Amino acid sequence: MSLKGANTTSDYIDFDRAMAVGEKLMKTDKMKVVGLYVIVAVNTGLRIGDILNLKFEDFKGDSIKLNEEKTNKKREIKINENIRKALLSFGKLKEGVVFVSQKNCVYTRQTINVLLKEAFAKESKKLNISSHSLRKAFGRKVYENNGESEKALNYLSEMFNHTSIAVTRKYLGIRQSELNNIYDCLV
Repeated sequence: MSLKGANTTSDYIDFDRAMAVGEKLMKTDKMKVVGLYVIVAVNTGLRIGDILNLKFEDFKGDSIKLNEEKTNKKREIKINENIRKALLSFGKLKEGVVFVSQKNCVYTRQTINVLLKEAFAKESKKLNISSHSLRKAFGRKVYENNGESEKALNYLSEMFNHTSIAVTRKYLGIRQSELNNIYDCLV
């Protein structure tokens, strides 16, 4: 099933909250790999399919190099300090696919989404949480860290391989926030 061009209705999660949940999960044997998934997702902005295909070897350099599953475009993503720190808890990096369960099966998209809803139980009561929520958290953090500028939206549009800045704005929920602020300013 192709997801190309599909819209998502997932809500974004606060970046710092996502990092805290990821770090907490990393401290448990059963959910350690899911914690790493959260940290990798919010620090790279990659889609779930691209993350689930990562191998330990992909983390041995300074960057992750891949062809995106959805767009087939080449990407190179710098491995930042948050990801490096999380990887240290694995000791010497093994070989093979990273995101496997304790039963040694590669996690499916569906399983990751169920585990994320559980991990973010507090947020799941009010928000639609999925793997895209972490990608959106990355985008919102980049946008905020760059002064909520058009320049940041240009970078994100390119990173997300969106067709326009308008698509990126909508994806991040920025347009609706701006419209809501118009009504709030009337009071």
